[in-house]
Amino acid sequence: MGRSGFGVLALAAVALGACSSFNFTKPPPPVQPNIFPTAYRNEILTTLNQKLTDPTNVRDAGISDPVLQQVSERDQRYAVCVRFNARDINRQYTGDQERIAYFYGGHLNQLVPATNGQCKGAVYKPWPELEKNCQAKKCS
Repeated sequence: MGRSGFGVLALAAVALGACSSFNFTKPPPPVQPNIFPTAYRNEILTTLNQKLTDPTNVRDAGISDPVLQQVSERDQRYAVCVRFNARDINRQYTGDQERIAYFYGGHLNQLVPATNGQCKGAVYKPWPELEKNCQAKKCS
């Protein structure tokens, strides 16, 4: 192969490499972090069904409305407080637990145990869906 053959190969390699670096798709639009979480009850209920050792016959379930809460010096996120008394692996009630759910872009991002004061002042409303969710599905 002569010089012109190598030149053509080199030019083709550069052209192919340049084409692969172009991104012809648009990047996704940035997420608005503080969209009101309209399906917050269902998202929390689904997560608790997966996370609780025994999601049947939960007692004293309560949930607050979403409120914007300061999560860092600059950021706020919608947060929901949840309170309930669930059973452990031995089907014994463990006592009241409090969890806090954080939302990002209108969807559940975290559901973690609330530390002292995170849900202070939360106004809980009865949440019969958590108490009855597995009864309706005939969970044991």
